[in-house]
Formats: sequence, structure tokens, C-alpha cells
Amino acid sequence: MLVYGCEAGRDSRDAGNRLTRMSQRSRNLPRRSCLSTPGSSDRFLAKAPTTVADMTFLDLEDSVAPNEKVAARAKVVQAIRSQDWGERVLCVRVNAWDTAWTYGDVIEVVGNAGERLDEVMLPKVQSAAEVVALDLLLSQVERNAGLPAGHIGIEAQIETARGLINVDEICAASPRLETIIFGPADFAASIEMPVLTGGVAIPEYPGDHFNYVFSRILMAGRANGLQVIDGPFLKVRELDALREFAQRTRLLGYDGKWALTPDQALVLNELYSPTQEQFDRAWDILEAYRVATEENHAGAVMFGDEMIDEASRKMALKFVSRGERAGLSRSAT
Repeated sequence: MLVYGCEAGRDSRDAGNRLTRMSQRSRNLPRRSCLSTPGSSDRFLAKAPTTVADMTFLDLEDSVAPNEKVAARAKVVQAIRSQDWGERVLCVRVNAWDTAWTYGDVIEVVGNAGERLDEVMLPKVQSAAEVVALDLLLSQVERNAGLPAGHIGIEAQIETARGLINVDEICAASPRLETIIFGPADFAASIEMPVLTGGVAIPEYPGDHFNYVFSRILMAGRANGLQVIDGPFLKVRELDALREFAQRTRLLGYDGKWALTPDQALVLNELYSPTQEQFDRAWDILEAYRVATEENHAGAVMFGDEMIDEASRKMALKFVSRGERAGLSRSAT
């Protein structure tokens, strides 16, 4: 099945590269904070567009009770169509393929939400074939709903041991993929980690208990041009602890993290953005390297007390790109 998924993923990617995809609108938008909103709650759905989150996903999965899942679809569609979501990334998390609700979630929500919906998030992805299946279903729903081909992007969650083992193939499975996400609570359950709260520090562990997982997902995502997002921090009132714990993925190079409250989103927007000083320094490095190579025909040059070269340019360029996504502008000199 995995071999089939890989081959089908490559076929899907080749086909997708021939499409003009409107999902490009959301592909490179910032996702410093990704706010979870229960799709069954009228109150939270009404409040979601007023928050500062870069990305909002309306949830049909874990935050919705089983007997509310079908009814939540219409609420989510109504919220998408009737509210002003600004320029944020707007996503719906459907239920996983091992449930009874996945195809119904996709057909009803994507088929009726209109063009403002950017993405569908697929939880508990265990193989490339699951992403390919969603890609194919989305193609039919788009056609029947009159949406442009390839309009809807995909976000995939890695939440199980098998998903982590297959993460390279998953990240390469479809041209619709925009983001790969780590789900810490379900992952802890999958590997039988002896904890009762996922996504928080474990003081007794001599180091970062998820460092390998964070790094593994990051490498697979970056190798395939995806944004990479950390999952939720469940102690929602402990904002200082959130800031400290989120440093783990920020310093590795993650693009952002899930927020469960508007207050968490505020912290994450700051944390996953370069400072103005860092942004300006990156621009200065780019300018110094341009002068060195184009005007002085040198491959390396001193920049203060540091030697910079082509590798320095690449690092600075990524910093500038991330800062611009966060809305920063170079300070006047």
C-alpha cells in the first residue's frame, strides 16, 4: 500500500504541477499562530474572525463530540460564507480516514463553503496513500462545486508512530500539501509515553523528549517546500510556560504553532517573528554580499567581525522572507 501511495503521490504531484492553483494564495502566508476553533460552537465560530491569529482552522475532529459532528458541518459552512475572515489562512479540519465522517466532511463542507476556504486539514495521517485519497476526492468535489482545479490546499498532521516513520513519503504525496503539523498528544499516546498531558515539558526527562520528532518532521517538510507547524500547548493559562516551551521549535526553524486561545495567538505571533533588529541585520548582510560579489567580484567579505559568503546570503534571505511574511519592513537608514 505504501509503494502504491508513493507512486500515486508522484503521479498526483506531476498532474498538480500542470494546474494553476489558487491555493497559492495561502501557501506562503504566515502561520505563526494557528487558532483552533470548535466547529460545533456558535460562540467560538462567531469570535474566530476577530482574533489576531495568522491562520484559523474550524475543527470537525477532536473538539467536536461524535453526536455533533454531522450538524457541525453546516455551522462551519455558514461561518465561512457569512463572516469576514480578512487575509488569514482559513482551513477546516476534517475527521481522519479511519472514522465514518471523512468523505461527508469533505463533500459537504468543501462543496458548499465557496472560494474563501483555503485548505482542508487531515489528521492522523499514517501513509502517503491517505493524502492521495484526499487529493483525488477534493478534485471531484472542486469540479462539482465549480471551484478552480486545485483550489483547496491540504495540511497533514503527524500524530502516530507510523505517520512519523512514513513522513518523507507523506510530505511528497500531493502538490496540494502546504503544511505538515506535529500532533503531540495523540503521538504520545501512540508511542505509549507515560504522560497524561501532551505538548508540554517533562521536567524529569534529561533533555527535550520530542527533539527527534520535531527534527524529523522539520526535515521532511523542508525537503518538500512545506511550512512546518508545532501542535498545541494545553496549559492555556500558562503563557510564560508556552513561551518557554515554544522556543524549542522556534529555534529549530518551525514556522509557527497551534493556539488554543486568542491570548496564546498573541504570544506566538511575537515569538515566531524575527525582531526588527534581526530583520534589518539580515537585509544588511544581503546588501554587503551583493556589493562584494557584483561590484568587487569577491566571493566572501568581512561584515563587522564576521566573514560572510554564499551560505550567509541564504540564511539572511530566509530571515527576510519570514520577516516579510510577518509584515516587517526594513528600517530607514
